[in-house]
Amino acid sequence: MQRIPRFAALFVLLVLPVQVRAESFFFKDGDRVVMMGDSITEQHLYSNYVEMWTVTRVPAWDLTFRNVGIGGDKSTGGNARFQRDVVAYKPTALTVDFGMNDGGYKPFDEATYKTYMGGLQGIAHQAKAAGIRVAWVTPQPLDNGDQGSTALTAYNLTLEKFSEGVKSIADRDGRVFVDQFHPYLAVLDKARAADAKYDRITGGDAVHPGPPGQALMAYGILKGLGFPTQVSSVEIDLGSPSAPGVQAENCQVSDLVREGDTLRFRRTDAALPFFPEESRPILKWAPILEELNRYNLKVAGLRPGKYEVRHGGKVVAEYNADALARGVNLADAALAAGPVADQVKAVKAAIEAKNKYHHDRIFRGVMLAQVNIPDWLGLQLSPAEIEARRQAALEERMAKMPELDAAIRKALEARPHSVEIVPVGN
Repeated sequence: MQRIPRFAALFVLLVLPVQVRAESFFFKDGDRVVMMGDSITEQHLYSNYVEMWTVTRVPAWDLTFRNVGIGGDKSTGGNARFQRDVVAYKPTALTVDFGMNDGGYKPFDEATYKTYMGGLQGIAHQAKAAGIRVAWVTPQPLDNGDQGSTALTAYNLTLEKFSEGVKSIADRDGRVFVDQFHPYLAVLDKARAADAKYDRITGGDAVHPGPPGQALMAYGILKGLGFPTQVSSVEIDLGSPSAPGVQAENCQVSDLVREGDTLRFRRTDAALPFFPEESRPILKWAPILEELNRYNLKVAGLRPGKYEVRHGGKVVAEYNADALARGVNLADAALAAGPVADQVKAVKAAIEAKNKYHHDRIFRGVMLAQVNIPDWLGLQLSPAEIEARRQAALEERMAKMPELDAAIRKALEARPHSVEIVPVGN
């Protein structure tokens, strides 16, 4: 075994990784985030994906996310329930995504638009009074395979007009504007142009995207929020046998060992890549996985030939020496198998468990629950008594949320894993 000389190994251990810069990202360390909208938000798909990408990119940040989407809701409903469903969580940041229902699924008309804008402006006033930063998100377009339907085409025109209204609200208050309408529509148009027998590519129905479409939504939203796309990067130059050069960005490299044509080291990432596996069909039309996850490895100085990249002893990819010298993005490979994939799955499971509990047991289970007490029970409860019991149940169930948030933070803790670059066949 040929070990890297002691002084070189020490150099590797003392490399101080450059940290990912996230100054332009809408979310900040310490944020309490509320995501507000209609049934598309209540699906807990794009919202889960936005949360997942965010916490895996900046796992050291103290962040909490709460979803308060309600099926069938409009901007006017969001305005009416703002104190109960937003201010009650004492948020520092808010995303607002209304519009799909507001247009009434009909061609554009000024009266409907005025009502929509009134609701948004009411939300803006209340958010400003509460000191909440707001990211205003446009609705996404309808995705329907029957592009000859004039009603649906007209409604996308309505949604485009409504999107312009969202921008005017954001611009007026100097807030963040996120246009997911046009990037989403561009992907739909790309699919239509490539396939005359176009079928819905976003899953679900024309209004409610399934996981592929919701990943597309999250992609547009995150880009609009200034999401940092760098996960981490390792560059190793074996040109000098006595002291190979090592550069690390947002990770640490240690225990670098070379044995013939095999290279081994430990990589401790300060962030993780992410992409929801259930959304993979959208990758045919949009390079979301790689664009949002720069998880790079570059190794120069290897002898010509093919090499396996192994994470935790598992083969995750195969490249030739030239590709490794140019640099590769390991995001897709790392998410397919091995310790990175296992950790990401654990984080995702913790987020889904937290959000399911909040939705089922708190938001729908208590806050929105209708109380109908049949006469035959013989319970004579006044409205004040019912509200007192509601508040007691809410307090009891909310007490579990810190535990669920802590489980996410625990799953995010940095875990070193072994990386091996091994000639194929060894």
